[in-house]
Amino acid sequence: MEWREINEELCECRTDRQAAYYRKVVPDSKPALGVCVPILRAMAKKIAREDYRYFMEQYGPCEYLEQDLLKAFVIGYAKDEIGALLQTADGFLPQIHDWMVSDAFCQNFSTARKNRKEVFSWLQRCIESDQEFFQRVAAVMLMSHFLVDEYCEQVFSVMGRLKHPGYYARMGVAWCAATALAVYPQEGMAYLRGEALEEETWHRAVQKALESYRVCEENKAVLRAMKRERPLMAARREPRT
Repeated sequence: MEWREINEELCECRTDRQAAYYRKVVPDSKPALGVCVPILRAMAKKIAREDYRYFMEQYGPCEYLEQDLLKAFVIGYAKDEIGALLQTADGFLPQIHDWMVSDAFCQNFSTARKNRKEVFSWLQRCIESDQEFFQRVAAVMLMSHFLVDEYCEQVFSVMGRLKHPGYYARMGVAWCAATALAVYPQEGMAYLRGEALEEETWHRAVQKALESYRVCEENKAVLRAMKRERPLMAARREPRT
């Protein structure tokens, strides 16, 4: 599909209601056309079957949120050797400027589960970056594809290294920590008892865990007690993601 055809299809599928929804949940994103995610996924699957490399090279720069989401989904659906996919992801990373595009890319990149060694090595550039959404990508990618026995210890180690002060980076780490607790209750609780996470991130991780249906009530009671003993001074009100 050519760029013009893709944009025409996006415009045909837009609704004011969906655009208003995006403005509400992703207030810091690019302007939204108003195309819902299922439609974007269907388009991405078709593009990935045709020639995803051509699409990624010629489709840009992106003016709208949905165009970035479309790219994120295409990378996830594309079938190629892992080196080529990671090279494509390298070019896409600097284009990520909001949590929705970040998470769409990370959670849809399921090929990571078959190529964990290569993807974990690739993630080092995100872990070591001073960019907020690079660090969120690291956290959400680890949460989505690396909470397995082979990488559990490394995930816990990396979370303590992600210290960008930006809200979305912190929330990515908090989400990862809360999910790790759900998957590995003993290790996760031991981790939250320690001091690896910065104070604000720790409190967000505990809150995420308390809101999770995957964390048992016994552990939630322990977390509430820990939270009472460790009050957060000057807590800020932030948007929830």
